[in-house]
Amino acid sequence: MRYYQVAMALTPIALGPLVLVFSLSSLFQIATDTRDLIQQHLRNAQQSLNQKRPDLAIPEFEAALALDPGNLDAQANLGVLLYFRGDFAKAVPHLRVAVKGQPSLWKIQALLGLAEQHLKDTSNARTDLEAALPHLRGERVQVEVGNALVGIYTAAGNIEKAAGAISVILESQPTDASMLLTSYRLYSDLANQSVLTLAVASPHGAEMHQVMAIELSRRGDWASALTHYREAIRINPKLPGLYFQFGNLLYSSADEKLRSQAEAQFRAALAVNPQDEKAQLMLGMVAKRRGDMKAAYDAFARALEMQPSDTDACTELAKILVSMDELERARALLVHAIEIDPTNYTAYYRLSSLDRLQGKPEDAKRELAEYRKYKAMKEKLRSLFQDPTHLQLNAEDEGETLN
Repeated sequence: MRYYQVAMALTPIALGPLVLVFSLSSLFQIATDTRDLIQQHLRNAQQSLNQKRPDLAIPEFEAALALDPGNLDAQANLGVLLYFRGDFAKAVPHLRVAVKGQPSLWKIQALLGLAEQHLKDTSNARTDLEAALPHLRGERVQVEVGNALVGIYTAAGNIEKAAGAISVILESQPTDASMLLTSYRLYSDLANQSVLTLAVASPHGAEMHQVMAIELSRRGDWASALTHYREAIRINPKLPGLYFQFGNLLYSSADEKLRSQAEAQFRAALAVNPQDEKAQLMLGMVAKRRGDMKAAYDAFARALEMQPSDTDACTELAKILVSMDELERARALLVHAIEIDPTNYTAYYRLSSLDRLQGKPEDAKRELAEYRKYKAMKEKLRSLFQDPTHLQLNAEDEGETLN
């Protein structure tokens, strides 16, 4: 009896560990089986994708997520497949879980924003697309994201934001034709909107006269443009950019008396803004026109010091250096000018001349072809937009013949 009582007393202690061991073993086996099953579904999904059968991969990812909802890779992959199937409503929850779990999945967030836009969830779409856009440099989806944001911004009447989105894309994809066209359209709309707003806010102010002068000069009505520039200066002689634009119009005039007044305007521009690099550059052009190469050299060098990425300053200083027989310094500047602006046809012209001079006929021939290509292109654009005040720093090259 005592043994029975002792045995009964020991039973809970003796059996307890046995039951616990059995339970842990069973759970471990179940967990192992589940993990194996999840991995099998993921392998099946990958195999279907390799066979270009996303329709078969989708249920495999869904099965894996039913067993392991926290699998971010499966969430992201399933969301992407559903998105490209056009099932945006089902794609959004999976994409959102993936982005929430790993915020640096920028392409996934881009697709999330695009899916939300398709579902007319504009607020969330804007938030996700704005977050993703700067991180998509060089990605094909960046253009789609940009177009989506432009649509959202313009629908809300926010042209400035739309133009900013396009600028981000053009930084990494500067030759994308669709983005360039959109940029042109947006900035044209923005310019028109600004003029209308200015006309209402300050119809008789110096700024309005300056805008009128710019538009009139583009239409070829130089006499009226000069009148508006003078009126703008009378109203506000400290208005930024005013003297440079006025001076540029005078410099481009066929009237010698008017051309002689340009230098004073460029100097006035520098008095208002000592960092007005374009005005400094034009002082060099004025000095070169009157044959003062020392003053031209100093002005161009100063302009280049103020703005090392000014392709015109590089080209103009290179011309002076060639006349001084400093050919290697000139070459370096011309090459840099073309790096900055591959359409700078005058830099190609000068580089071609320099290569012929230094016995490099093949290089000269190649650069001559680039010169002719870009010169013809720019002349066509200049004619198309009829802009007689376009700054033609390289006008002396127009009449030269290359062999």
